[in-house]
Amino acid sequence: MTAHPYWQKQSSTSPLFPDIEWNRPEQRAHAGRLAIIGGNKLGFVAVRDAYEAANTLGAGQIRAILPDVLKRSVPSSVADAVFLPSNQSGGFSREGLGEFEAACAWADVCLLIGDAGRNSETAMAFESLLGSDSHLVVTRDAVDLVMPAMNRLVERENTIFVVSFAQLQKMFQSVYYPKILSFSMQLMQLVETLHKFTITYPVTIVTFHNSQLVVAHGGVVVTQEFDQPMAIWRGVTATRAATYLLWNPTKPLEAIATSFTA
Repeated sequence: MTAHPYWQKQSSTSPLFPDIEWNRPEQRAHAGRLAIIGGNKLGFVAVRDAYEAANTLGAGQIRAILPDVLKRSVPSSVADAVFLPSNQSGGFSREGLGEFEAACAWADVCLLIGDAGRNSETAMAFESLLGSDSHLVVTRDAVDLVMPAMNRLVERENTIFVVSFAQLQKMFQSVYYPKILSFSMQLMQLVETLHKFTITYPVTIVTFHNSQLVVAHGGVVVTQEFDQPMAIWRGVTATRAATYLLWNPTKPLEAIATSFTA
């Protein structure tokens, strides 16, 4: 325990919340529904990799939600895929907005994994999920796509951001949060800032700084030494977080912190 009661330190071999791992469902039928959303005409690797990783981790039902321009490209390893109308840019179209919302409503957790391109129609589709009851895990370039709606997103319950430090800086700027983040700041300063930010807003933040993976929710911050920062940008960290949330929807901090150690 540190001098700050809201700061808890975890090691990769000694999880702070062992009950999370012990209570993993033994049957997939009880392991929740995960929707993995992303892809555009130029690629869907992140969706494929997240699908396979979630399956290995033991997610119950997994569904990939993709623009229909990818219909002939998706491999058989992605066994359950829903293809929705695409626009000329190869992303999700506004014409399929109702289908998009319905497809996502099926899930307990929606993982916005990225590779979705940069166009306003896809951004509109992503923003339409703000009214859903599902947990939203937002990562990679999907974070940049929804940045204009950040004021609404940070006020939303059950929203998890898995972001680079640079993206976290942009998030703070977007909501005019009165604290400047710098790459040179000490870990303790970041912990204190995220402690206050997640008291103000009901979101969960996962980021990397000073060789530490950091997760914050409800004013509590957990840190762990981490030597694979690219795992965040490849979507691995977010996929693990989303899968563990399936089993522990009311304990985002505990679930996500434990996903770091598994």
